[in-house]
Amino acid sequence: MVPTRTLWKNGPTVGAIGLGCMGMTWAYKADEHSESPDRIIGHALDLGVNFIDTADVYGPFTNEEVVGAAIGSRRGEVTLATKGGLESHVGDAGEPVISGPNGHPDHLRSAIDDSLRRLGTDYVDLYYLHRPDPKVPVEDSIGAMAEMVQAGKVRALGVSEFTVDQLDRAQSVHPISAVQSELSLWTRDHLATSLAWTERNGAAFVPFSPLGRGFLTGNFRGSAPAADDFRAQLPRFKQENLDANMAIVDAVASVGHEAGATPAQVALAWVLAQGEHVVPIPGTRRSSRLDENAGAASVRLTPAQLQTLDDLPDPAGARY
Repeated sequence: MVPTRTLWKNGPTVGAIGLGCMGMTWAYKADEHSESPDRIIGHALDLGVNFIDTADVYGPFTNEEVVGAAIGSRRGEVTLATKGGLESHVGDAGEPVISGPNGHPDHLRSAIDDSLRRLGTDYVDLYYLHRPDPKVPVEDSIGAMAEMVQAGKVRALGVSEFTVDQLDRAQSVHPISAVQSELSLWTRDHLATSLAWTERNGAAFVPFSPLGRGFLTGNFRGSAPAADDFRAQLPRFKQENLDANMAIVDAVASVGHEAGATPAQVALAWVLAQGEHVVPIPGTRRSSRLDENAGAASVRLTPAQLQTLDDLPDPAGARY
């Protein structure tokens, strides 16, 4: 069983590694090794990987249905998180299109009810505002979400990709239990900002893409993502940047050789070392990768190895 952490101060006990479910239905191209969400989520729960993350925008909408069906009768074993506050639709060619943020209270009130219906549950343990809406004061969005807590639809509130100022404003309306932002060895922007804020305020920090969207595992050595893969649109995955960034992969692999761990486990162990309140949510469609990710929670890097990773250069190419 995977070691556990307390998700936020006085919060639920969860596996130190969670499971991000976005890629099960959206953004990343499946391959011949992909397994069904039922199998992956069932295996995750068997391992004690019980912090499950989804969002209404993934699919759009289908991810919550898939996750809810896969959890099924095991709802009591799961700390379930979902998100609202982005709008999306299916384009003319069948592709998912994100229209932009919508933090209006009426939209969020409708969004939580729709999410609960798709997930097949009457509450979620954690509900995030997926992105701040520049057209709506943070206080108004969080105020509507606080009503969900009072109504018993939501146990705790979180936010995603917020600045420290936005976090302070949200906290003034209702306690923020978790902050989700990207954090990995090639995206370290939040170390001194929102990560530090969560430590000061007793909240969880939940890194998405802790494996650098798969780059840090070495899976893209010598090849860029397929054209219909979301990552193909990202500057860091353009061939010229992939080539330049391979030195980061090599350094992670070298530390892994010393530590007796895979590159993925090294990358996750570094993220876990950023604080006991940090619970990353790598995604996967393979049971073998799930086992590998869960094993990272037992990897202990030495101070010298952590320093080597801390000293890695910033990657070539912008994040988006």
